Amino acid sequence: MREVVVLVHGMWMIGLEMSPLRRRLAAQGFECRQFRYPSVLATPEASAARLEHFLRSMDADVVHLVAHSLGGLVVLHLFERSPMQRPGRVVMLGTPINGSRTAACFARTPLTRWMLGRCTRRGLLGGAPRWKAARELGMVAGHRGFGIGTVFCRALDHPNDGTVAVSETRAPEINAHLSVPYGHFTMLWSQHVAEAVGAFLKTGDFAAESP
Repeated sequence: MREVVVLVHGMWMIGLEMSPLRRRLAAQGFECRQFRYPSVLATPEASAARLEHFLRSMDADVVHLVAHSLGGLVVLHLFERSPMQRPGRVVMLGTPINGSRTAACFARTPLTRWMLGRCTRRGLLGGAPRWKAARELGMVAGHRGFGIGTVFCRALDHPNDGTVAVSETRAPEINAHLSVPYGHFTMLWSQHVAEAVGAFLKTGDFAAESP
């Protein structure tokens, strides 16, 4: 049985930023593929259509998804539009499934609103689909970091990863939630996070403890 892990990057990224995590998952025995999409030029729903096409072309029996930030919202739209995906587990990293206060702060003024592009539509400003897929969902949230949220958004809840508040990553439908002492982007480079993600993909639980 062939298993593949598909990684989905976040906003303002192109996929290279997930290379350390991808390499560490590969070292744990996972076959990894990177999905790339125009994060601000397309809505999360449109990006989900691209992801669906990408997954259909894949020769695998089991397909796991590991998504960072906005990428997790793309995954939510994927399962809303096409719930009958191949078996696999899903891990989101710092995904504001309840909407992003940092994005809301950016959207208040024309000077910064343009930086968000189309990813706010049923995405970062709220309104993303709720998780209803019949598969295990894990969430990793950072609680230590400095980022655009701490600079531009005084209303950002604590604790947070510098961009996304831990409260923005919580929901009853999440099977396992892991809080780690990293920032929104530095969690992608953490060996401990990579081990925890690998553990969840294998067992459905974050067996690796956060440092």
